[in-house]
Amino acid sequence: MTDIPKNHPRYESLLAREKIVSGVERGITSPQGLTAQGRGEAFDYLIGEKTTDSARHAEMVATALLLLAEKPVISVNGNTAALVPEELVQLSELVGAKLEVNLFHRTPERVKKIADELKKYGATCVLGENAEPLLNLSHERSKVEREGIFAADVVFVPLEDGDRCQALTDLEKLVIAVDLNPLSRTAKTAQVSIVDNITRVVSNMIQMIPELTLQSEDELWEIIGEFDNKAALADAMEEMKEHLFEKQNELLGTTPVEPTPEELEEMEEREEKRRKIMMRGADLMME
Repeated sequence: MTDIPKNHPRYESLLAREKIVSGVERGITSPQGLTAQGRGEAFDYLIGEKTTDSARHAEMVATALLLLAEKPVISVNGNTAALVPEELVQLSELVGAKLEVNLFHRTPERVKKIADELKKYGATCVLGENAEPLLNLSHERSKVEREGIFAADVVFVPLEDGDRCQALTDLEKLVIAVDLNPLSRTAKTAQVSIVDNITRVVSNMIQMIPELTLQSEDELWEIIGEFDNKAALADAMEEMKEHLFEKQNELLGTTPVEPTPEELEEMEEREEKRRKIMMRGADLMME
């Protein structure tokens, strides 16, 4: 990979690009994965290339759901294997989830290379090589393992496509998706959609686990029960708008227009809802 200086203002973004390019060169990522990475990066600009409040809320709910699941599975594709292989292995160990390779541009060689990449970072078992066409889809993503995704109750599907997400929910599985586009089919179909960059998401979830494991199952279900995916997606769109307005004002050197009392009240209600979830763990610790 190209040696990128850490003080470069675009360091994280350029590093992710280099990892995807390296993935293509090693046969882990498909060439089409380059396009997917670019599309996601464009949406990442819109949220300021940071984890927003709504995304952190969704990440906490997703982590709680994985901890409570009886048969959690983390689905891995070429882009995630190139970007966060070590973090995915660590997350799978901490929540007791299986890892399974699932690809749209599937070849036996790619599946094995991705499995080997995950094993390089400590994974002891990676499913996917013995997958069967068990999902109601007309392409290669229909192939899953009977003791993996097909038997799962909760599936974590970073960088997913919408039709497989729909196929999984049709089988009454709880789907956690990572998608920087809040308007995508995947984001609107999953039960928990995280509008954030996968390079931040998995690390954030790992950091939340020690606190969440101190809470009871009832407390974790309370966190999950208060989550509304449609509201979370609406909040993500609102955060994008706020970021764009902020940049627009910076560009023009203008002062932001003060919100009306009604708008201010609505903003405060949304913020209070997010804050309630985010502070729940800390409150319980203090009790």
